Amino acid sequence: MRTSHRLLLRFYHDPGYDFSRVEVEYVDRGAPGDRSTVRGDRVVALDAQYLEVDAGTHVACIPYHRVRRILYDGDVIWTREA
Repeated sequence: MRTSHRLLLRFYHDPGYDFSRVEVEYVDRGAPGDRSTVRGDRVVALDAQYLEVDAGTHVACIPYHRVRRILYDGDVIWTREA
């Protein structure tokens, strides 16, 4: 099975995909339902251990182990098995 990091790298680098159409749902303690979602156009970088997200006032680092789902055009492409 492909990891969330490898899948995001594919969407980011493959010219056949528009990374702004990607959504990443991740565990965010304190958020409603302890989940948040970020669109691909807010992702600043895909580091080896985490993705960097433009949070408005700062860049937030989201470790890949907190990623729960990846969607493309609203369709679920990847889900972490719990």
